[in-house]
Amino acid sequence: MKLKNKTVFITGGSRGIGRAIALKLAAEGANITIAAKSVKEDPRLGGTIFSVAEEIEKVGGKALPVQCDIRFEKQINAAVEKTISTFKGIDILINNASAIDLNNTEKLSSKKFDLMHQINIRGTFLAGKACLPYLKKAEQAHILTLAPPLNMDKKWLKNHAAYTLSKYGMTMLTLGWAEECKNFNLAANTLWPKTTIDTAAVRNLLGGEKLANRSRKPQIMADAAFAILSKTGKNIYSGQTLIDEEVLTAEGITDLKKYAVDKNAELFPDLFL
Repeated sequence: MKLKNKTVFITGGSRGIGRAIALKLAAEGANITIAAKSVKEDPRLGGTIFSVAEEIEKVGGKALPVQCDIRFEKQINAAVEKTISTFKGIDILINNASAIDLNNTEKLSSKKFDLMHQINIRGTFLAGKACLPYLKKAEQAHILTLAPPLNMDKKWLKNHAAYTLSKYGMTMLTLGWAEECKNFNLAANTLWPKTTIDTAAVRNLLGGEKLANRSRKPQIMADAAFAILSKTGKNIYSGQTLIDEEVLTAEGITDLKKYAVDKNAELFPDLFL
């Protein structure tokens, strides 16, 4: 159990990729704070902080479910304080919470623009700010942000500039932390999927069941996250924008068919790659 007694603070971990990562790390002995908004089940989305906490306990981890909207600094600070009082420290921050809207400039409302930037950039910044004092005290700390590599091909700005800006902002914050904290035992990286992942966003917003069937299961991101976070010594990643498939290939895992929703379908590449 490589992460035994390590404490992970994860934003938005009540479903999808966040849930999968939380369960994977919990199975490796980690304590998990689930800092997310969901406290009531939504049939279209599934999962709450309490249902994931129960799952974490079942796989051998310790869970702290905390209702938290990362748009609000006081809620983030309160969630971090509860984590410290419960687990006595923070070893890993996973910036998973994110909002998406792929409308172009004329169609995107100012409300949606603000929402994406409040959650994706501001929320990620505030989570990092609140956790950094404790991460710096950890024996080997890590910040992992679910954000893409910085691909300046204009096609990624053409149709959804606002969303792209918000996701690239998450990446730039993480790369900044890697440099800012290089004199501490603190690594910072981003992780992004090579293909679309079967999540509520894909099913409800992007392409429905058809796209979901051309996607991979969230477990591929969980396994890649674990591979990154379990590195020690000279093998530690830092300041890198990592892709799930490439991380697993480096681990000697080349047969990725088990992650496909439909093993016979052609996989659909994710954005920004």
